Amino acid sequence: MSAFQEFQPGSIVSARGREWIVLPESEGPRLHLRSLGGADDDVIVIHALLERELPKPATFPLPEAAEAQRGTQGAALLLRDALLLKLRAGAGPFRGLGRINVEPRAYQLVPLLMALKHEVIRLLIADDVGIGKTIEAGLIAREMLDRGEIQRFTVLCPPHLCEQWQEELQRKFNIRAEVVTTGTVERLERGLPTHTSIFSEYHFTVVSLDYIKSDRRRDEFQNACPELVIVDEAHTCAEGLSRGKHQRYRLLRALADNPERHLVLLTATPHSGNEDAYYNLLGLLNKAFAGLKDVTRADHPLYKQLGDHLVQRRRIDISEWQDSTRFPQRETAETTYQLSGPWGALFNAVLDYARELVREAEGLDILHQRLNWWAALALLRCISSSPAAAVRALQTRLRRAEGEGSDAVQLAEIEAMGINTVLDGSSEQGLSTDDIEPGAVVEEDAERLRSLIDKAARLADDNDPKLQQLINEVKALVKQGFKPVVFCRYIATAHYVAAALQPLFKDHEVVSITGELSPGEREEKILALRDIDKPAILVATDCLSEGINLQDVFDAVVHYDLSWNPTRHEQREGRVDRFGQRSARVRALMLYGADNPVDGAVLQVILRKAESIRKALGISVPMPEDETRISQAIMQTVLLTRDEMKHNLSLDFGFDSQQAIGADLDSKWQNAQDKARRNQTIFAQRALKPEEVIPEFARMSEVLGDEADVRRFVTAACQALNAPLGQYKQVMRLPYAELPEPLRDRLAQSGIDSLRNIDFSYPPGGLAEHIHRTHPLVAALADQLAEEALKGDGSAAASRAGAWFASAVQLRTTVLLVRLRTQLTMTRADQRRELLAEEAIAVAVSGQNPPQVLAPAEVLALMQQPVSRNMAPEMRQRQVGQVLEQIDSWQPALNEIARQRANELLKDHRRVRDAAKAKGTYDVHPQLPVDVVGLYVLMPDAQRL
Repeated sequence: MSAFQEFQPGSIVSARGREWIVLPESEGPRLHLRSLGGADDDVIVIHALLERELPKPATFPLPEAAEAQRGTQGAALLLRDALLLKLRAGAGPFRGLGRINVEPRAYQLVPLLMALKHEVIRLLIADDVGIGKTIEAGLIAREMLDRGEIQRFTVLCPPHLCEQWQEELQRKFNIRAEVVTTGTVERLERGLPTHTSIFSEYHFTVVSLDYIKSDRRRDEFQNACPELVIVDEAHTCAEGLSRGKHQRYRLLRALADNPERHLVLLTATPHSGNEDAYYNLLGLLNKAFAGLKDVTRADHPLYKQLGDHLVQRRRIDISEWQDSTRFPQRETAETTYQLSGPWGALFNAVLDYARELVREAEGLDILHQRLNWWAALALLRCISSSPAAAVRALQTRLRRAEGEGSDAVQLAEIEAMGINTVLDGSSEQGLSTDDIEPGAVVEEDAERLRSLIDKAARLADDNDPKLQQLINEVKALVKQGFKPVVFCRYIATAHYVAAALQPLFKDHEVVSITGELSPGEREEKILALRDIDKPAILVATDCLSEGINLQDVFDAVVHYDLSWNPTRHEQREGRVDRFGQRSARVRALMLYGADNPVDGAVLQVILRKAESIRKALGISVPMPEDETRISQAIMQTVLLTRDEMKHNLSLDFGFDSQQAIGADLDSKWQNAQDKARRNQTIFAQRALKPEEVIPEFARMSEVLGDEADVRRFVTAACQALNAPLGQYKQVMRLPYAELPEPLRDRLAQSGIDSLRNIDFSYPPGGLAEHIHRTHPLVAALADQLAEEALKGDGSAAASRAGAWFASAVQLRTTVLLVRLRTQLTMTRADQRRELLAEEAIAVAVSGQNPPQVLAPAEVLALMQQPVSRNMAPEMRQRQVGQVLEQIDSWQPALNEIARQRANELLKDHRRVRDAAKAKGTYDVHPQLPVDVVGLYVLMPDAQRL
């Protein structure tokens, strides 16, 4: 028996009567082998010394002349496209590009370049709303997987974002992740062996923070935690006063304490005004960074070190954002209404009532004083929102006044809702309680409440100047072609507004979405809007203001209720003004009462100051203050009469004066502004030059195929398989049942049991499935056609050899479809990894000239030149046979092309490494001889010359 021979990754061996490609996972006689023309998952593992016959070196077989008899132009193009689109391990420095379905902008590569610098990734991506943090994190995860540096990862996020993350990972990064929530865990655990964790069994997971934060589940997760953890909305995990935030922080702190765990934190609001929470967040990257709280010097070494771990860019930092052809132009405007008529009278009555509540509490204990204060505050917020919200709040107060609740119960309710009773912060349940109208907290004058309820209930739409102004503005927006989202504070207001708009906009689909719906139900209603023929108008509460993507359907935002936090306004507008918005313009409109004292106070204390800072600095700066104190400043402005304010009344139950609060806020906001200006310089990462590596992305995209290639290939392949696509409205319809059974079996293995409406453009029309180069349908078609062609039995739809007449060529021109296999060795931190890179190229031999590499566009143009006349099958075979006799003489030139491409690949890797300032070395070795997959002869047509 002959001795076993070592094989390099990418080499071809013969074993078990077939040819295989050796994969990098192979070690000694233990060989991981992929079928020569098969799919990526067509892999076996053998032990060479246990085989009946030892594996031996082999070469890729050339096409046979007989295959040319069926080798038409269409069959040749099918194989060309199949070969192009089936490659996943592309020959380029970014290993993950072959498996993603998104075209990243240069600025979105910056976090990836930062990640490549670190042996253990610790990043805080704090880019502005809408810039594309999900894409930036997905690029890192995909690259780490394809480099072999991780095998598992998880995304931790608020529960209302789980399904969205799952969809983004599948659609854009070809990663099938399981959602882990209270509602899915039983299904996922079913059938698992005892003591087996979901997180070790399912390699890719999206986990609800609210599910995993409990002590019992946290311990299980830590024990089986994947190598990479991505945390979305990470600011909700900074240690705070609420129990939920404390549990989340403890979870992340324990994960971060593992020095080998990769951790990527995402948030658009890393500093929401709470200094301790901000520096605790930085401490998750490195415990030393928490000490920056006490550092005043901008040149402190810790700041420079933090710069390697934090990227924070606003749109003003991104030059590409200024190009309106790439990103939308945001147009902002304001409009006002007057508190006139019956609603104005009701508002003043409620305002008087609220002032009395505060004054009457002066002789009571501290608890009742505070309860009266918050009760007055809640009432004024509701009456400022809508008569409907006012009715709901007053009715709840009436029930309390009639003895349906105790002070202790009401205090517990306030503590449970926390500042959410007053401000627009997110709740532990993913904003689901944000839009609930607050109720009563103390005994009330029931008769007076009934009178106020009666007045509010009698207010018709015509008597609501705020609603009438909204109607006028929405009419103007839709006339200009905009599709608006109207954001309200309360559930009752959202339903009230939607009910008023529906009969007035019959040519539109008017939909309301509130926290009454589960996150999944909200997502379904949004997706359903894609499948309607008429434009949509959405009325929503702030349950949709954070993390949800609305840019596929909408391009305008109306702030029907002012938020008491300027960051929330930016979050609302960021739902439509974000990466992926196709409209050239987006509109943001703020509606407020010109004589509404509540709106006036919010504008004076918060929004105008935030806007002045944004104009001066070019970015938004979060409100640096305890939200309770901000509400005090606003409500003292509203509740105190002019006479009382003149005497500078200071309430004696722990509240500071409005003047003191305002001065303190101004001082802290100025400090935050100074820090933000300094951070712009340090953390915008301008030293990294992503534009230097964009050529590698562009070249790989060209090599791997684009939307036009996918459309052409799928259309032609389905036609060849007797399942032609049909037009249906704006999308295509696939006769799934007509596809060959082996192809449907392949799709079933990828989790697809049926396909009906498909679209090659993004976003897809209606509820059509988006078909991109990494979609299972494309992969299954490419694998099926390539495998059948490689069998060479003459029955395949795609052909490895062919010939035809083309009047566009003056000399006989041979096009070779060549597959290059390159062994890539990466050494980093004394760890050596071997990877296999593959690339499909076309080489043309014209007359007696040497072989020349054709660019993808050139080969496509050449092979698509019209056929001038038919060629007999016998002549096709003869022409191909003649080329086969010459091909050995071309082999040295083909091998030299492979070496040149390997050198170019090495330069690309080094350029990317230098752009990222990363450590490590790279080495490449082409596997020779190259694989000649297809051979086609284009003959000049003498009759037409």
